[in-house]
Amino acid sequence: MQVTVEELAPVARFSLRVRDKGVAAVGKALGLTLPGRIGERADRGDLAVLCLGPDEWLLTAPEEARAGIVADLAGIYARAPHSLTDISHREVGFRISGPAAATLLSMGCPRDLDRLAPGRGVRTLFDSASVILWRDGPDMFRMDVWRSFAPHVRSLLEIGQQELAAGL
Repeated sequence: MQVTVEELAPVARFSLRVRDKGVAAVGKALGLTLPGRIGERADRGDLAVLCLGPDEWLLTAPEEARAGIVADLAGIYARAPHSLTDISHREVGFRISGPAAATLLSMGCPRDLDRLAPGRGVRTLFDSASVILWRDGPDMFRMDVWRSFAPHVRSLLEIGQQELAAGL
Protein backbone atom coordinates (compact mmCIF):
# COMPACT_ATOMS: atom_id res chain seq x y z
CA MET A 1 0.00 0.00 0.00
CA GLN A 2 1.39 3.37 -1.01
CA VAL A 3 1.95 6.07 1.61
CA THR A 4 4.51 8.87 1.86
CA VAL A 5 5.67 10.62 5.02
CA GLU A 6 7.63 13.85 4.77
CA GLU A 7 8.72 16.44 7.29
CA LEU A 8 7.40 19.85 6.30
CA ALA A 9 9.33 23.09 6.16
CA PRO A 10 8.93 25.31 9.23
CA VAL A 11 5.87 27.57 9.27
CA ALA A 12 4.55 30.30 11.53
CA ARG A 13 2.21 28.75 14.11
CA PHE A 14 0.14 30.62 16.65
CA SER A 15 -2.22 29.66 19.43
CA LEU A 16 -5.06 32.19 19.46
CA ARG A 17 -7.49 32.61 22.34
CA VAL A 18 -10.32 35.14 22.11
CA ARG A 19 -13.75 35.43 23.72
CA ASP A 20 -16.98 35.69 21.73
CA LYS A 21 -17.02 39.51 21.78
CA GLY A 22 -13.72 39.71 19.92
CA VAL A 23 -14.11 36.87 17.41
CA ALA A 24 -15.49 38.99 14.56
CA ALA A 25 -12.82 41.70 14.95
CA VAL A 26 -10.00 39.15 15.05
CA GLY A 27 -11.40 37.38 12.00
CA LYS A 28 -11.66 40.68 10.12
CA ALA A 29 -8.05 41.54 11.01
CA LEU A 30 -6.98 38.16 9.61
CA GLY A 31 -9.13 38.56 6.50
CA LEU A 32 -11.43 35.61 7.14
CA THR A 33 -14.23 34.42 9.40
CA LEU A 34 -12.92 32.41 12.34
CA PRO A 35 -14.53 28.97 12.26
CA GLY A 36 -17.07 28.61 15.05
CA ARG A 37 -17.24 24.86 15.56
CA ILE A 38 -14.51 22.64 16.93
CA GLY A 39 -12.80 20.86 14.05
CA GLU A 40 -13.80 23.44 11.44
CA ARG A 41 -11.15 25.17 9.40
CA ALA A 42 -10.96 28.41 7.45
CA ASP A 43 -8.33 29.30 4.86
CA ARG A 44 -7.25 32.51 3.16
CA GLY A 45 -4.41 31.83 0.79
CA ASP A 46 -1.64 30.19 2.82
CA LEU A 47 -3.22 31.16 6.16
CA ALA A 48 -5.10 28.26 7.79
CA VAL A 49 -7.14 28.61 10.97
CA LEU A 50 -8.42 25.55 12.84
CA CYS A 51 -10.93 25.77 15.70
CA LEU A 52 -9.64 23.62 18.59
CA GLY A 53 -12.02 24.71 21.34
CA PRO A 54 -14.80 27.15 22.20
CA ASP A 55 -12.33 30.04 22.36
CA GLU A 56 -9.18 28.50 20.87
CA TRP A 57 -7.77 28.45 17.34
CA LEU A 58 -4.53 27.29 15.75
CA LEU A 59 -3.16 29.52 12.99
CA THR A 60 -0.55 28.41 10.47
CA ALA A 61 1.01 30.56 7.77
CA PRO A 62 4.28 30.89 5.88
CA GLU A 63 7.21 32.14 7.96
CA GLU A 64 7.24 35.45 6.11
CA ALA A 65 3.65 36.17 7.26
CA ARG A 66 4.55 35.98 10.98
CA ALA A 67 5.28 39.67 11.58
CA GLY A 68 2.19 40.77 9.67
CA ILE A 69 -0.12 38.53 11.69
CA VAL A 70 1.36 39.80 14.95
CA ALA A 71 1.05 43.44 13.82
CA ASP A 72 -2.51 43.05 12.51
CA LEU A 73 -3.75 41.53 15.75
CA ALA A 74 -1.78 43.93 17.96
CA GLY A 75 -3.58 46.74 16.16
CA ILE A 76 -6.99 45.57 17.35
CA TYR A 77 -6.08 44.46 20.88
CA ALA A 78 -7.71 47.46 22.59
CA ARG A 79 -11.14 46.65 21.12
CA ALA A 80 -10.74 42.87 20.89
CA PRO A 81 -8.57 41.56 23.74
CA HIS A 82 -7.00 38.23 22.85
CA SER A 83 -3.99 36.04 23.44
CA LEU A 84 -1.75 35.32 20.46
CA THR A 85 1.14 33.01 21.34
CA ASP A 86 3.83 32.11 18.82
CA ILE A 87 4.30 28.33 19.04
CA SER A 88 6.27 27.95 15.81
CA HIS A 89 9.38 26.47 17.38
CA ARG A 90 7.41 24.09 19.58
CA GLU A 91 6.08 21.92 16.78
CA VAL A 92 7.17 19.96 13.72
CA GLY A 93 4.86 19.20 10.81
CA PHE A 94 4.58 15.98 8.83
CA ARG A 95 2.62 15.36 5.64
CA ILE A 96 1.21 11.86 5.31
CA SER A 97 -0.19 11.18 1.85
CA GLY A 98 -1.21 8.41 -0.48
CA PRO A 99 -3.97 5.82 -0.72
CA ALA A 100 -2.86 4.19 2.57
CA ALA A 101 -2.45 7.43 4.56
CA ALA A 102 -5.50 6.85 6.77
CA THR A 103 -4.49 3.22 7.31
CA LEU A 104 -1.01 4.28 8.44
CA LEU A 105 -2.38 6.91 10.81
CA SER A 106 -4.91 4.48 12.26
CA MET A 107 -1.98 2.41 13.57
CA GLY A 108 -1.39 5.06 16.24
CA CYS A 109 -4.50 7.23 16.28
CA PRO A 110 -7.67 6.16 18.13
CA ARG A 111 -9.97 8.38 16.01
CA ASP A 112 -12.15 7.05 13.22
CA LEU A 113 -10.41 8.88 10.39
CA ASP A 114 -13.23 8.08 7.97
CA ARG A 115 -15.29 10.57 9.99
CA LEU A 116 -12.66 13.31 9.62
CA ALA A 117 -13.72 15.03 6.40
CA PRO A 118 -11.24 16.83 4.15
CA GLY A 119 -10.90 20.45 5.21
CA ARG A 120 -11.26 19.66 8.90
CA GLY A 121 -8.86 18.95 11.75
CA VAL A 122 -8.71 17.63 15.31
CA ARG A 123 -6.56 17.53 18.39
CA THR A 124 -5.90 13.87 19.09
CA LEU A 125 -3.23 11.36 20.09
CA PHE A 126 -0.76 9.44 18.00
CA ASP A 127 0.49 6.66 20.24
CA SER A 128 1.20 8.71 23.40
CA ALA A 129 1.90 12.04 21.69
CA SER A 130 -0.63 14.84 21.51
CA VAL A 131 -0.97 15.97 17.89
CA ILE A 132 -3.06 18.22 15.69
CA LEU A 133 -4.25 16.26 12.67
CA TRP A 134 -5.44 18.19 9.61
CA ARG A 135 -7.13 16.40 6.72
CA ASP A 136 -6.13 18.36 3.64
CA GLY A 137 -7.64 15.94 1.12
CA PRO A 138 -9.10 12.42 0.86
CA ASP A 139 -5.61 10.86 0.94
CA MET A 140 -3.63 13.73 2.47
CA PHE A 141 -3.08 14.58 6.13
CA ARG A 142 -0.87 17.01 7.99
CA MET A 143 0.23 16.27 11.55
CA ASP A 144 1.63 18.89 13.93
CA VAL A 145 3.51 17.32 16.83
CA TRP A 146 5.59 18.79 19.63
CA ARG A 147 9.25 18.86 18.61
CA SER A 148 10.28 16.66 21.55
CA PHE A 149 7.89 13.90 20.39
CA ALA A 150 8.73 14.21 16.67
CA PRO A 151 11.48 11.52 16.58
CA HIS A 152 9.15 9.05 18.33
CA VAL A 153 6.24 9.81 16.00
CA ARG A 154 8.47 9.72 12.91
CA SER A 155 9.84 6.33 13.99
CA LEU A 156 6.34 4.90 14.43
CA LEU A 157 5.27 6.25 11.04
CA GLU A 158 8.34 4.64 9.41
CA ILE A 159 7.62 1.29 11.08
CA GLY A 160 4.02 1.52 9.89
CA GLN A 161 5.20 2.27 6.34
CA GLN A 162 7.39 -0.84 6.42
CA GLU A 163 4.50 -2.97 7.69
CA LEU A 164 2.20 -1.68 4.95
CA ALA A 165 4.88 -2.27 2.29
CA ALA A 166 5.23 -5.86 3.54
CA GLY A 167 1.48 -6.37 3.31
CA LEU A 168 1.00 -6.74 7.05
